[in-house]
Amino acid sequence: MSRFVIAGTDTGIGKTVFAAALTQAIGATYWKPVQSGTDEGTDTAAVAALAGIPRERLLPEAYVLATPCSPHLAAEIDGVTIDPARLTPPAIDPLVIELAGGLMVPLTRTLPTIDLVARWNLPVILVARTALGTINHSLLSIEAMRRRGIPIHGIAFVGDSVPDSEATIEAMGDVRRLGRLAPIDPLTPDTLAAAFAAGFDLADFG
Repeated sequence: MSRFVIAGTDTGIGKTVFAAALTQAIGATYWKPVQSGTDEGTDTAAVAALAGIPRERLLPEAYVLATPCSPHLAAEIDGVTIDPARLTPPAIDPLVIELAGGLMVPLTRTLPTIDLVARWNLPVILVARTALGTINHSLLSIEAMRRRGIPIHGIAFVGDSVPDSEATIEAMGDVRRLGRLAPIDPLTPDTLAAAFAAGFDLADFG
């Protein structure tokens, strides 16, 4: 079974680019349950463009919220109530699910994203940047998932190579290092596919 939840250690770290690369590489269907912020388009549209995948492999979001902030607040601004029952992953395999923001981001005033992920009981790929601060953010995310019994498939890095930080997170977090997606310029479906193939072993996602 190849059903993965893509979580980030922070916002703006390349989580959507990695999700697009993985979706493309394993021929998966992509789902972003909650989109928060639409000024620059949606992540679903970005994945469609980056991965070059057909529309039938892009599931509609359960909620599309206009304001680029935490989903709980964006929903309140839009006058929307997020119902967790609408956020149940579909029975599709392979499937890539991209979360909105980090694991502790609240979906409602009483439901952090991580508690919803715990209910799903699907393996999580934690996407982490390689820049300064990543050790703390990554280890805290790993610890929070372990406390809830969430299965962790591994950690994927995005950015320039920083071997010591990557190795430290792997060792201290006792987590599998899946690989690293290097900076890509220009970013196209072809260059993304090539970068993923260079940085990851497809067998790790089977």
